[in-house]
Amino acid sequence: MRTLRLEGSEDRVVVRLHRPEVRNAINAEMVDELHHVCDLLERDPKPLLLTGGDGFFAAGADIAELAERGREEALQGINSTLFERIRRLPMPTVAAVDGYALGGGAELAYACDIRLASTRARFGNPEPHLGIIAGAGACWRLKELVGEPLAKLVLLAGHTIEAEEALACRLVAELHEPQELEAAAHRLIDRMGRMSALALRLTKLVLDSEGHPLTDQLAQAVLFEDPDKHARMRKFLEKSQEQR
Repeated sequence: MRTLRLEGSEDRVVVRLHRPEVRNAINAEMVDELHHVCDLLERDPKPLLLTGGDGFFAAGADIAELAERGREEALQGINSTLFERIRRLPMPTVAAVDGYALGGGAELAYACDIRLASTRARFGNPEPHLGIIAGAGACWRLKELVGEPLAKLVLLAGHTIEAEEALACRLVAELHEPQELEAAAHRLIDRMGRMSALALRLTKLVLDSEGHPLTDQLAQAVLFEDPDKHARMRKFLEKSQEQR
């Protein structure tokens, strides 16, 4: 891969956006390579840690490419299709955002399940300055994440959400110093790794579903028959007995 750095292990995949010469601007090649990552994670579900460079997550879509795109490319949803696919990966996704996440870079972070950020993180969607909308999810996803008033301030008035505000509005779950950010993200995935992988996968599926309560009941029915559930509950009960 030329635009990503990929690190895999038994219990997670780490993807680093890597176009430092253009602050990780998202081009067609990066989109294709991220689709390849999705292929891998759909076949072999694992948590994903997505991060960028030192001081920037992604400075948006590649403007040189956007300038050449027309109506047909817009209707293909090149970036939005990818970001929705990332959103629907089977296992949790964590974005570790250091520095700027702008335009398409912000929308990529919005598509992840959980965002951690450094104290110098900045989120923004300046697309109207370029004569376009934030068309890869921000116009509806950001409203769901932070509420309509703040989303409109970002999307209609060019407001940038800085680190402390991002934490206050819960756009990000935690803030860390830049040098500590990635370790914190790995600790979060470590916590996930101690849980039942099947329970995590079905929890994410139910969270993203609109078929409640039936989806909740079906997911629970699968888990109630899972040997891992029985082993975990037996261990819990045995430990409780020992503590009495």
